[in-house]
Amino acid sequence: MGELGYLSAAIVIMALATFTTRAAPFVLLGRHADHPLLQYLGRYLPAAVMLLLVIYTLKDVAFTSAPFGLHHLAAIAVTAGLHLWRGHALLSIGAGTATFMVLLRLLTH
Repeated sequence: MGELGYLSAAIVIMALATFTTRAAPFVLLGRHADHPLLQYLGRYLPAAVMLLLVIYTLKDVAFTSAPFGLHHLAAIAVTAGLHLWRGHALLSIGAGTATFMVLLRLLTH
């Protein structure tokens, strides 16, 4: 098998693995969708995961020296504000990321 065949096979296998892991919860837990535990997890887990990601992002930020984590805090504020205002995750994440990158470039150079 040549390099193209190897790469094609790798892409197909990765696509199948990704699809299988994404579809498995719906196939395996579809008839239990009304279970109180799944209802609870569906309601609170996304917010808990986002909070953990924010905490992980801020764990190494030096708030005691310039720029005092300004680009991190501004990006979080833009992301949260846009999401509360518009409710569009892609817009919020994109604008927050752009804010972070622009401020990072301006405040560190």
